[in-house]
Amino acid sequence: MFIRNCWYVVAWDHEIPAEGLFNRTVIGEPLLLFRPSGGGIVALEDRCCHRLAPLSKGRREGDCVRCGYHGLKFDAQGVCVEAPGMDTVPAKARVRSYPVVVRNRWVFVWMGEPVQADTALLPDNHSCDDPQWLNIPGYLHYDTPYLLICDNLLDFSHLSYVHEKTLGGSTAIAQARPVIEKIERGLRVTRKVGNVPPPAHWAGARDFGDNPRFDRWFIYDFVLPGTLLMQSGGRPVGDAEGDMRRAVELHSCQTLTPETETTTHYFFQQSHRPELGGERLTRTIHDSLIVAFNEDRDMITAQARNIERDPAAPMLPLAMDSALIQFRRLVAQAVAAEQQA
Repeated sequence: MFIRNCWYVVAWDHEIPAEGLFNRTVIGEPLLLFRPSGGGIVALEDRCCHRLAPLSKGRREGDCVRCGYHGLKFDAQGVCVEAPGMDTVPAKARVRSYPVVVRNRWVFVWMGEPVQADTALLPDNHSCDDPQWLNIPGYLHYDTPYLLICDNLLDFSHLSYVHEKTLGGSTAIAQARPVIEKIERGLRVTRKVGNVPPPAHWAGARDFGDNPRFDRWFIYDFVLPGTLLMQSGGRPVGDAEGDMRRAVELHSCQTLTPETETTTHYFFQQSHRPELGGERLTRTIHDSLIVAFNEDRDMITAQARNIERDPAAPMLPLAMDSALIQFRRLVAQAVAAEQQA
């Protein structure tokens, strides 16, 4: 079961073409997206009400979409305005439309009751589109349930092992105990790691000299339905807290959108300050993330296959699981509240 009354990211804004059609599945529902002439983005059910053919197999006609199977034509509100061979279009001939908001390059779709769509619930993904931060947008597809990926992001102790040669670089990350706080619709996780070498993906950020040591930090909010908003970085050992002159400062926005019960869309970026480096550093960070997130995907996919072999096999909860257990509880409570309503 999924939370419905929330905003899910369906695409980066550059993925939706100026002309033509774009389709993607969210929480098991096929969506069709396009840009009407008046601006904005339209999201319709990608399933003709006649014989359930995908409208994305049809074509644009102005601000309308014509089904490629039997030719029914739908306007931007999902209302059928033409049915070939019929003088009168039945009132029930329509497809569902969804509220859409574009915020800082993320295209959000509200999958629940339209009257409850509330832009105050949008996450603060400011660094996705802020001149004070540089990044390259990323996307990965997972053949695993989205909550397994949430688990991974809520426990950074795995950086020491899964990402030993990429994002991690030290077993001290796993040894550091995070501070977990409850926030509105989610959790805040703070993990500070002292006197460790810089990770490989910082290469090119600064001239660190020989055998540099850093005090690193990871501070992030993880909010429903599955979005991580993180400040991270490090400063040379000995520099005062708050002194950013020689520090590496990063901001990351990552969000998980369930495609189906067993597949997931993963949108991400990690930003750096312009003064830290230019296009080369931006590319280095992005390429490093791709390598590291493929490391995650390989591990989580293998985990998912094991779970599929024996869904009843128990997991042994450990202290490091505190954040992910709390977040799963928040998800379950939100789903239960919607079912009761």
